[in-house]
Amino acid sequence: MPDPQESGPPIVPSVPSVKDPVCGMLVDPQKYASKAEHGGKTYYFCSTRCAERFEKEPEKFIAAPGTADMEQHPALPSHSVHPQLAAPVQVAANNARYTCPMHPEIVQIGAGTCPKCGMALEPMDVFANVEPDPEYDSMRRRFWVSAALSLPVLLLSMFGENSDFYLAPGVKNGIEFLLATPVVLWGGWPFFERFWASLVHRSPNMFTLIGLGTGAAYLDSVAATFFPQIFPESFRSMYGAIPVYFEAAAVITTLVLLGQVLELRARQKTSGAIRALLNLAPQQAHVVANDGSERDVALEQVKPGDRMRVRPGERVPVDGVVLEGASAVDESMVTGEAMPVEKAAGDRVTGGALNTSGSFVMQAERVGSETLLAQIVKLVAEAQRSRAPMQRLADKVSGYFVPAVVGAAALTFVVWAFLGPQPRLAHGLVNAVAVLIIACPCALGLATPMSIMVAVGRGAHAGVLVRNAEALETLAKVDTLVVDKTGTLTEGKPQVGNIESFDPSGLSNNELLSLAASLELSSEHPLARAIVRAAEEKKLAPAPVKEFTATPGGGVGGRIQGKIVLAGTAKFLRDRGIDLPSGRRSAAFVPAASAVTPVYIAVDGRPAGAILLTDRIKASTPEAIHALRQDSVRVVMLTGDRRITALTVANELGIEEVEAEVQPQQKSEIVKRLRDQGRIVAMAGDGINDAPALAAADVGIAMGTGTDVAIESAGITLVKGDLRGIVRARKLSRATIKNIRQNLAFAFLYNALGIPIAAGVFYPIFGWLLSPMLASAAMSFSSVSVIANALRLRKAPL
Repeated sequence: MPDPQESGPPIVPSVPSVKDPVCGMLVDPQKYASKAEHGGKTYYFCSTRCAERFEKEPEKFIAAPGTADMEQHPALPSHSVHPQLAAPVQVAANNARYTCPMHPEIVQIGAGTCPKCGMALEPMDVFANVEPDPEYDSMRRRFWVSAALSLPVLLLSMFGENSDFYLAPGVKNGIEFLLATPVVLWGGWPFFERFWASLVHRSPNMFTLIGLGTGAAYLDSVAATFFPQIFPESFRSMYGAIPVYFEAAAVITTLVLLGQVLELRARQKTSGAIRALLNLAPQQAHVVANDGSERDVALEQVKPGDRMRVRPGERVPVDGVVLEGASAVDESMVTGEAMPVEKAAGDRVTGGALNTSGSFVMQAERVGSETLLAQIVKLVAEAQRSRAPMQRLADKVSGYFVPAVVGAAALTFVVWAFLGPQPRLAHGLVNAVAVLIIACPCALGLATPMSIMVAVGRGAHAGVLVRNAEALETLAKVDTLVVDKTGTLTEGKPQVGNIESFDPSGLSNNELLSLAASLELSSEHPLARAIVRAAEEKKLAPAPVKEFTATPGGGVGGRIQGKIVLAGTAKFLRDRGIDLPSGRRSAAFVPAASAVTPVYIAVDGRPAGAILLTDRIKASTPEAIHALRQDSVRVVMLTGDRRITALTVANELGIEEVEAEVQPQQKSEIVKRLRDQGRIVAMAGDGINDAPALAAADVGIAMGTGTDVAIESAGITLVKGDLRGIVRARKLSRATIKNIRQNLAFAFLYNALGIPIAAGVFYPIFGWLLSPMLASAAMSFSSVSVIANALRLRKAPL
């Protein structure tokens, strides 16, 4: 078994993306929307519509030019990290993969827009320094130019017919046309591109509504300016003129651009938590040569085995072990533990931790992308793009929303054309445009992913790593926590507490320990390692072992110096016909807050003695269990250890339900049984034997000090291996769900109120009408407000 302290979050192998043969988008084979088989090959699609088109004419798309482009492109890693933390091969900025926060199945190389919702794609590769965002720069440039041109158009529309500033209708319309055309056609060109893409991909979205609204207002105004004779009387004002809406088209475009600029800038802040983690790594390290001399090298040049000096006030460059010196190290940014931890020779230190006091020399063990910090960044980045179950509601609504809005706009036009005041058709057009603009579903789509992105980053700062959004959402609903004992409730570092010889005239304590250590040298069980470590401390040399055998969950045996030696549980010896002497089955005195596990020794078929091992309860465990019980969480201990040992720990912690002497395969069965009772179950563990139960639970919680297999099977990892992290994780889960509900409620309420007002439902009663320009401003405000609310999670108390 690997040393628990050496185990960190695993590096999940990346899966190369494949191209959707219909639309050309890159699709993650693990997150595809649909797939189809043809000619013995599997094709993956970004949407069901692409799959349907493919199935109708597969040969057309297979033979389409450009489908082989990706075959010439090397497979890209799923993430890149800080240049100093990354593997030797870096991902070039122009080769970085981008994805949509609302549709994570959409993946492409380089920046662009999502063909489903039209939103700007975000980089999947995270860098410590903020890379220039071409989308943000483009939108900002278009906004300022459009704002400068839209202002005079707005002023002309307001005062152009005033007696002091009178302009002939033809002159006024011509000037507005010259000023508004660059705004609509150049400033709004990205919106029309996305509008057209939404039609091509048959995926209506917010830009479908923006394109329809601004396009209708602009084209109507152009026709009124150059071909006024084609309009019926119902379009003319009381003065016989045809109203134009250049100012509406220009100002709407400008306001949408402003909303995009604010949104893109706010979205950049959501990755701030990852960049803060990346910036923990120093730029260089002080490498100590064999002759004692020091030289500074770039962090990426550090290799495992290098010795480095860490001075006070500096950050630990990579993961390793202290060789000499001592200090207090602040690991709060990695583990969430506020108090500095004393480190001395033999203790492990984590890259990115802050050395607060003394100087020490350390040896590098894990460097580059293998450090805990780099792996945390990878897990956080993956989790930020995962989908929460609450998102399904927004997805379902959005699928019907845009067609419904278009229908509402058409109905608005018809009602005003027949029942509205003169000019009826003009009023109908204006109100229909207002409906299209105000109902953009961007806020609805952003409500969940923005909250998840910020919450996952906040959790990383508190030592709570969230693997996927579903685990984070489910954790708040958990009513039963199943916990493993060793390494979860206890320290998981058993020590030899006492040695009992059953025959005072027989083997001595040191001889018993030497025999047991000789056998256990071939075992990786934590108890075995504790026995070997105790023998090494007493400088007892191991004897050669022949015919070694091991029984999982039982014990080990072999021939040592001609004697058959067995070491294991009482049941292990009984199964081999060896009965323990009466009165020798109880543990000797050990500290009260310890769990005792005896390992019995038999030589040539006779019981010879017992080695008693202790495993102390973690200092933080009583506080964590008390807090969970106060939170109405039912706690169940699940362990493979002896019942008497399990009950000792349970009584000390006040845990009433204990399942002891459980085999690894039985742990998952017990978790399933609890779930069948209607319980929402979280399982916390750290060992390989806990992995099936972690996977079977509604939420698996792995101790960061545990094995890679356990961490890989869990939805949440506690970096410090402290159960108080579960309390913090539940607080984060509740805060996130509350934030998402606020966002969704605002988005639904906004549209529920905005659409009727824009349609003029309240006009007969209150005389309310909503200008398309105000509708555009409200639409932009809704998206920005949702993001601003999500950003509040960065300060959530945990």
